[in-house]
Amino acid sequence: MTEKEIDIAKVINPNLIDLHLNGKTKEDVIKELSHLLQKDDDITNIQEFVDDVFNREEEGETGIGQGVAIPHGKSKAVKNTMITIGLSDHPIPWETLDDQPVTAVILFAVRDQDADTLHLKLLQKVAILLSDDNFIKKLHAATNKDSVINLLCAN
Repeated sequence: MTEKEIDIAKVINPNLIDLHLNGKTKEDVIKELSHLLQKDDDITNIQEFVDDVFNREEEGETGIGQGVAIPHGKSKAVKNTMITIGLSDHPIPWETLDDQPVTAVILFAVRDQDADTLHLKLLQKVAILLSDDNFIKKLHAATNKDSVINLLCAN
């Protein structure tokens, strides 16, 4: 895939968005979002994927501040590189750059073979979106799945 072909619309769909996460911990939320990936047939083994996400978590904080975390797992359990998004009505404790809990989680599920190319380009594209305070406000305020997708794909 070339940079021009990076289209966030291809790596997210309404099945991969949860507007009301139940999880109260980072682990609960990552498992909850992983279940969406499994239901959508994007991962083959939840536990293997979750383990790979937590291995990555040990390398450094994925809480980027302003209530947002971007955990990611490169895993052999991933069939399709995808992004899943969860919003929470309650704060979730997370290691973050601003020491604040999160209420928006963007989980990247990356196929092993996409680890160096597509993964980095997607991460870069999402990071650019997340550098915009207005984008973050709109993400936190999203009330339906279409608005989340439109927000991600508008740029």
